[in-house]
Amino acid sequence: MAQINFGGTVEEVVTREEFPLEKAREVLANETIAVIGYGVQGPGQGLNMRDNGFNVIVGQRKGKTYDKAIADGWVPGETLFEIEEALEKGTIICFLLSDAAQIELWPTVKKYLTAGKSLYFSHGFGVTYNDQTGIVPPADVDVFLVAPKGSGTSLRRLFVEGKGLNSSFAVFQDATGEARTKCIAMGIGVGSGYLFETDFYREVTSDLTGERGTLMGAIQGIFAAQYEVLRENGHSPSEAFNETVEELTQSLMPLVAENGMDWMYANCSTTAQRGALDWWKPFKEATKPVFQQLYNSVKSGEQANISITRNSQPDYREKLEVELAELRESEMWQAGAAVRSLRPERN
Repeated sequence: MAQINFGGTVEEVVTREEFPLEKAREVLANETIAVIGYGVQGPGQGLNMRDNGFNVIVGQRKGKTYDKAIADGWVPGETLFEIEEALEKGTIICFLLSDAAQIELWPTVKKYLTAGKSLYFSHGFGVTYNDQTGIVPPADVDVFLVAPKGSGTSLRRLFVEGKGLNSSFAVFQDATGEARTKCIAMGIGVGSGYLFETDFYREVTSDLTGERGTLMGAIQGIFAAQYEVLRENGHSPSEAFNETVEELTQSLMPLVAENGMDWMYANCSTTAQRGALDWWKPFKEATKPVFQQLYNSVKSGEQANISITRNSQPDYREKLEVELAELRESEMWQAGAAVRSLRPERN
């Protein structure tokens, strides 16, 4: 493992240099990797592993998603099977269904977890909250995870571009003595940029906090607050959206991604620099209590309980559509759709 200094804290990470793709292929040469679920993470991870030369099959119920798998080149009876057949054939079971769907399918999956097989996750939710999910793996199988830090769509897009999405990895149970090596090989196989080690509990608590925080929940809340203030003070929808979202996502965040926030500050006008430096600490002070409240809610298991309860309801999809429609039909994101349509590459 490589030692990297992260702002004064030294961490060990796995890069493609010390664990190249060729080594990953050797480690998993005799494995049949069964991707169960072809929704959010399944396509990106499955296609990347297939393109990287691994023996991959997909298990999916027939329907719209099954048809999508066929369109992606998976062949019925050869690399695409009904879920139970894929579970039987697989030696590494990639359990990539949603958390709610994992709970429903777990009794079926467990039947096929015979001694020596591996159970792979991309989220620590099911195992960490097993008192609520019932997901308790048999003692004679390896259990590990690789969690790409982004959507399956991003994982695939970066892979096609010759890049990688960073991932965490963790071993929950090592029944064969080879779990860690197989886990890292899987991380390289799915197209990770580099891999950093964690455990199932830390993965799920950081992930749930991030999703509800700066990755999705907090950023939408901040967008909405600034947009509303601008509109209430007479700014047009176009101006409010461009100053709130468009400039951030299209101009500034790419600079942060490339070289860091300090570099982005240094490459803005002196007026922008002064304002940003004066105001970031008040925003930190205002929002940190909310993040502390959020983290405590995650840590206590409250957020897991909410997710399981609500996502398991038979009318969940209908209620979800109502909530998404509220975002989609808001003036801010209607303005966003108009702004995106005017980007030069769309013309």
